[in-house]
Amino acid sequence: MSHDTRAPGPAWPRSVWVGMAAAGLALAGGCAAPGASPDALRAQVEATERAFAQTMASRDAAGFERFLSEQAVFYGSQRVHHGKAAVMAAWKPFFDGPVAPFSWEPDRVDVLADGTLAHSSGPVHDPQGKRIARFNSVWRQEAPGVWRIVFDKGEAP
Repeated sequence: MSHDTRAPGPAWPRSVWVGMAAAGLALAGGCAAPGASPDALRAQVEATERAFAQTMASRDAAGFERFLSEQAVFYGSQRVHHGKAAVMAAWKPFFDGPVAPFSWEPDRVDVLADGTLAHSSGPVHDPQGKRIARFNSVWRQEAPGVWRIVFDKGEAP
């Protein structure tokens, strides 16, 4: 009886396997700056959420798009929009006209201890300031200090 002692998988050079292992370890370590405190991470996400909201107030669709992850999923009232392009197509009408149809601001932000994901939520107001909904967003840190939204869903106030 013979035993095959070769590693399973393709016969790639050792340098490829070492590189793949290093990349995996880097991804497992997250993107948070070494030693970033939970308060610092929360502050980053809160500032990012406020800047994201300002794009609506400023009527800046291109700025809004820069906050979206390529894999963004936004839950609309009629359907779910998958991917940055679909989200932008669905949200473009909200940027038409001189006045934003709604505004939002975070009143709660929670971040995973490893700094890779965060959840933000807060009230949504109509142009007269009446609370009309509550938003819930999940952010992913895609590079140190760079947060992009991956999930967004509103709910009744």
